[in-house]
Amino acid sequence: MTDPIKLDIMSDPICPWCYIGKAHLDRALESEPDHPFVIEWHPFQLNPDMPEAGMDRRAYLEGKFGGKEAAVRAYAPVVEHAEKAGLKINFEAMQRTPNTLNAHRLIHWAGIEGRQTAAVSALFKAYFVDARDIGDAEVLCDIADVIEMDASLVSRLLDTDADVQDIRDRDAHSRKMGITSVPTFIVAGRHAVSGAQPPDLWKKVLADLRKTD
Repeated sequence: MTDPIKLDIMSDPICPWCYIGKAHLDRALESEPDHPFVIEWHPFQLNPDMPEAGMDRRAYLEGKFGGKEAAVRAYAPVVEHAEKAGLKINFEAMQRTPNTLNAHRLIHWAGIEGRQTAAVSALFKAYFVDARDIGDAEVLCDIADVIEMDASLVSRLLDTDADVQDIRDRDAHSRKMGITSVPTFIVAGRHAVSGAQPPDLWKKVLADLRKTD
């Protein structure tokens, strides 16, 4: 398998299934070091109408699920699958549910510098493990610095509307294509794989691609 194959991933950095799905994909690709995938991450906001400053997480959960107990029940499968994937999700420490528009801008700018997957990984860690507010500009600049981007440039860009409309347009385009949930993976621009699929499924996808190579 020498010819590169595009793998487009629609994701949101506050989506726990996206976090789990990436871990599964990473595990599969680690066992297939000659895999043909060229990965590009695309914006899809779970909460496109979220206030710019985000929301208090308790208020968000009560609005979405009707209270903490219902939220705990809703997130139980997430916790179970995260643990199976070897991931930690620090739900108890989370104080805010952010608007992810600026996080998606950072992912976009990281892509220009060939650091897109590093940005996605760092955002997942910041939110799910460190319980940081990834809607906060300072947090995003810290993440930029960690992945060796120019944090001062990112700070200046975040103070502008640079690429805001582009992110919104790309999000809208995915919805027009019929994508209603994330993660969604598009293989070679043709085949859609939805949800946090296990590593074995990705190994099967790679095996099938070898047969058609």
